[in-house]
Amino acid sequence: MQLKHISQYLESLAPLSLQESYDNSGLLIGSYDKEINKVLISLDITHEVMDEAIENGCELIIAHHPLIFKGLKRLNGGNMVEDLVIKAIKNDIALYAIHTNLDNVAEGVNGRLAQKIGLSHCKVLSPTKHILKKLVVFCPQSHAPQIREAILEAGGGHIGNYSHCSFNTDGTGSFKALDGATPFVGEPEKIHFEDEVRLETIVPNYLLYKVVAAMLKSHPYEEVAYDIYPLENSYDTIGAGMIGELSKPEEIESFLLHLKQNLAAASIRHSPLVAHPIRKVAICGGSGSFLMNEAFNQGADIFITGDLKYHDFFHYQGKMTLVDAGHYETEQFAKDLLFDVLSKKFPTFAIQKSKFNTNPISFL
Repeated sequence: MQLKHISQYLESLAPLSLQESYDNSGLLIGSYDKEINKVLISLDITHEVMDEAIENGCELIIAHHPLIFKGLKRLNGGNMVEDLVIKAIKNDIALYAIHTNLDNVAEGVNGRLAQKIGLSHCKVLSPTKHILKKLVVFCPQSHAPQIREAILEAGGGHIGNYSHCSFNTDGTGSFKALDGATPFVGEPEKIHFEDEVRLETIVPNYLLYKVVAAMLKSHPYEEVAYDIYPLENSYDTIGAGMIGELSKPEEIESFLLHLKQNLAAASIRHSPLVAHPIRKVAICGGSGSFLMNEAFNQGADIFITGDLKYHDFFHYQGKMTLVDAGHYETEQFAKDLLFDVLSKKFPTFAIQKSKFNTNPISFL
């Protein structure tokens, strides 16, 4: 199997355009045409993980965290990143990262963490704005069904748990074919009136090119009239963090012990505990301090993330408990998630999870 088939599938689940501006997700080392027989999945790429890939004959490592975050000015083995890049190239091992784009989809890192914690009725905590477009196309009534189907099958028309959403209005279009035109209907140099359908739907911007291409291919007109409008609506399945509910209210001390056990965390840090039983829980795998206010504003009893700073713990005392469960601990299930989705899509393909815990932080 070529590497591009794996990357195309991963990017259909977590498009690269959804990664944050500082990120470096995607294919970091290697060729999309490279033949892949074995894949190793890890949270990070370390020397132990690289040696594991070499020993097991894996041609590709898929990691959540990119090995290369910043530009490399030289490759002379001056640090761990340079050493591993050289080692990957020497051993012809491709490296692929799927980082904040996997964080920013509902079924991604936070979705899997929510499952592990036992949350239900989950939704994205901070949906991404300015990601939706409205596509409007005018087409003859005879071809409206096939054009509609092409648009919706290409990914347009998703609203929450509904697909194939569109709005259709009958009307009359007019045009005059000028010299050199070959009109589908009407005669050259004569104004023609045609019964048409105004077809409207919404499209996320990362699918816009694909949807428009499908629309144009199915449309009979030589010159297709269509409009694309930016929308202010948020896209509720794309964005940062997640918020959900426990099946029943739980005493916070009991919940924290349960959390520590589920995450196999050596320790967890927390702000003063709220006095009441908790039910609404907000989470963000990795570094999520930027979502504290959003969690509080949405009524969370507790917010769980990693990498909180000293002064963060002074906020919301008595109203919402902040929990730093660790960066690695809150993202570790990305490895299971990637293994599960790839195994389901490519059931006869050799996919392995790294046996190494790559958490760089230790506790006495």
